[in-house]
Amino acid sequence: MAGQFLEVECPELVEGRFVSGHHFLMAEMFPMVDLPDRVLDLAWGYIVQTGDGSLYIGHSHDVRERLRKHRFGLGSKFTNDDPVPRSVSIEGPFPLAAAVAREFQVKRWTRAKKEALIRGDMRGLHELSKSKT
Repeated sequence: MAGQFLEVECPELVEGRFVSGHHFLMAEMFPMVDLPDRVLDLAWGYIVQTGDGSLYIGHSHDVRERLRKHRFGLGSKFTNDDPVPRSVSIEGPFPLAAAVAREFQVKRWTRAKKEALIRGDMRGLHELSKSKT
């Protein structure tokens, strides 16, 4: 159900969260990816997904340390309220200027394009890029 929302009936445990007796829509949860080692003088672009399905795009020289900071509420205001942001996409390594430019580019994309990137669906990403109005 890529790019769609899943309807879930509660109560049940969904992605580590207990929700009491209501219907709700939940974003697709993507699988976690392995975190790369730091590479001297280069940076990585990354996407993390929060427990409510939101996507956060960033860049860092050390993705492991950055994700640790996100998990302890030190990373950004966006991930402060979520104790377990999950890494779902890593790109790079790039020179710092290229990583910053890539972060800025991906942040402007639609959710559908971000999801295609996370899934590695380059054909779908290309089609979504052509359909921009």
